[in-house]
Amino acid sequence: MKVLILSIVSMLVFACSGQHHHGHGHLSANNIPRDEKPDHHRHEDPRETSTWIPILKYNKEQSEDGSYKTEYETGNSIIHEETGFLKDFETNPNGVLVQHGQYSYQSPEGTLVNVQYTADENGFRATGDHIPTPPAIPDEIQKGLDQIYAGIKLQQERLEQRAKTDPAFAKKLEERRVANQNGQYIGLLENQ
Repeated sequence: MKVLILSIVSMLVFACSGQHHHGHGHLSANNIPRDEKPDHHRHEDPRETSTWIPILKYNKEQSEDGSYKTEYETGNSIIHEETGFLKDFETNPNGVLVQHGQYSYQSPEGTLVNVQYTADENGFRATGDHIPTPPAIPDEIQKGLDQIYAGIKLQQERLEQRAKTDPAFAKKLEERRVANQNGQYIGLLENQ
């Protein structure tokens, strides 16, 4: 009986190693067996995956004012919800897109990860228990930042005062505001 089992195991090992060394049994990028006949017209997609994940739920509502709400859920427990709207058309010709949302997924360790976020003129800000919180800013550094902010504010007030009495300077100041709004930098105006 032992001889029969050893013979069968030996044949299986020999058969598997023969396939591997002789190039039979083509495998895709993710080690998925392919047809034995090579297809010279097939282009291998490096994004190929062995797991198909269904979309269980998908909703999108778009309003005429530009606001929207979207939500989806996937078969591997990813859930996402988001709302968005435009604001500040008076100060910004294109408006500012504001987005609020949340998503959750299961980590490889099996922990449910929840993330809430806001994206607006102040950037993208996310919160969640898994996101490390930064340490408090030391008092000395905060005082330095406060001084920098106060200096910027004082400079802006001086520029505004000068613009009230100097129409040519007021025009340059407005051009600078528009350029900065468009992501350009003109430079300092104090000495002009």
